[in-house]
Amino acid sequence: MIFFDNHLHLRRDGRFLEAVKDFTKAGGTHFVLTQYPMTERVIQEKSYKSVYQETLRMAQEIRSTIDVAVYVVVGPYPVDYIKLKEKFGRDDAIQLMKKGMDQAAELCETQQCIAIGEIGRPHFPVDAQIIEDSNTILEYGMQLAKDVGVPVVLHTESTTPEQCKELVQLGKKVGLPAEKIVKHFAPPLITHEENYGLMPSVLASKKNITEAIKKGSRFLMETDYIDDLRRPGAVLGPKTVPSLTKNLLALGVMSEDQAHEIHVHNPEKTYNITIE
Repeated sequence: MIFFDNHLHLRRDGRFLEAVKDFTKAGGTHFVLTQYPMTERVIQEKSYKSVYQETLRMAQEIRSTIDVAVYVVVGPYPVDYIKLKEKFGRDDAIQLMKKGMDQAAELCETQQCIAIGEIGRPHFPVDAQIIEDSNTILEYGMQLAKDVGVPVVLHTESTTPEQCKELVQLGKKVGLPAEKIVKHFAPPLITHEENYGLMPSVLASKKNITEAIKKGSRFLMETDYIDDLRRPGAVLGPKTVPSLTKNLLALGVMSEDQAHEIHVHNPEKTYNITIE
């Protein structure tokens, strides 16, 4: 069977390859390696280019040593904007973030990456100006995603139906379809009435997935593993998605058809990839 973790971070100063081995030992077959925030490096180089290249190199190293499929998603991390603004001023910070979107879009266009992300807004309270600027940068990224035909993976404050509606409307302004908006770290908002057609990437706790599957199977599963040695297993450990899916299959909570939709059909449709 195929088991797909839609959002996992890795770090060279973390467990890196050992974390991937944990994933595959538990039955994991495919995962999305999402750009880890490297804010200090971005400040130092005034660019996201080498940060993205480092993530692509990590993916290649994984593929060459472990039998697993790795897809890469890169983009300017939303919280970076706060530090960039402090360091370079508002206008230059916005331009730097937009250039980061341009560079991410180029990697998608050359099929080195499958989406622009994680992009969006800070996940904690900030002033109205930062929200406004973040939305400007996000809209720019959505426009580029639409132009190159890929999704965006969004990092924002806690997800609610109202927020899903707002994000879908933001995409609509630039012609990005709702199904090409992936809401990372989503709660089980599975129905169209709850998510307005965006694709929820649900944090794979047993409670979340059990609740989600009662409503349907149009969602992705993720761990948001952050590979920080100071916080082992945070947010969820790399074994979680395959282990939990197997557990729910064994309990009869999830059917094989539902598992196939979550782990194969939904990623294929969302990212325009072929999973084998």
